[in-house]
Amino acid sequence: METNDRLIPASSPPSKDSERRCILTGESAPRTGLIRLALGPDGQVAADWSERLPGRGAWITADRALFETVAEATGSKGGRLRGALARAFKTNSFSLPDDLADRIRAGLEQRLLNRLGLEKRSGTLILGGDRVREALAKGKIFAVLHAADARPDGSERIDGMARAVGESLGEDIPHRRVPLSRDALSAALGRDNVVHMGLTDAGAAARVLADLDRLAGFAGELNDETTSETAISGRDGATEVAADVGERH
Repeated sequence: METNDRLIPASSPPSKDSERRCILTGESAPRTGLIRLALGPDGQVAADWSERLPGRGAWITADRALFETVAEATGSKGGRLRGALARAFKTNSFSLPDDLADRIRAGLEQRLLNRLGLEKRSGTLILGGDRVREALAKGKIFAVLHAADARPDGSERIDGMARAVGESLGEDIPHRRVPLSRDALSAALGRDNVVHMGLTDAGAAARVLADLDRLAGFAGELNDETTSETAISGRDGATEVAADVGERH
């Protein structure tokens, strides 16, 4: 019997073990929405993308405005951020780069590009408006992504189709703009003019959307319409949807 990915939950509910406390807010949250900072061999504070570097770590919410507000608040260079890091690291012997926020943003961008590259190589990411619409019509898309500079008419047509298909199936199909240009996406994925993308696997969609949410949060570009918390599982059967839902071009 053919496996239907939509009957397999994309991810389990976060457990207490997957939560960490943000040193900026004092609140606990799932690790997927936080960034771990650690001390490098040179004593500089840097983002720990592996989340496995030795020594004490400090977790911050993926919110650049919050980060910069705390960093600029009263006191010496680094403000309250330096104090919070000192408490987390149990030491004052560290260097806080002036451009740490920019480095974090660049790291989050590269992390998302790497993830998209992995999904493309595994066959779970398809590129191009025509291919995305065709897969949507067959009920095989779990999330739709658009480059930041995608033309509104093209992305809105695909988003309208995603909404229509999702409604017919009784679920939401996330459709998001990523805070990266088509040039950046094209260079990373080895294809010309990458504008529209679709994820054809529930697990792949969950992984990509988690990285996208973290980047969008730190970039201040979260999209309220559909986030990674949107259900992307539970569809019954390999439902075929009329291919004329939404305009093709």
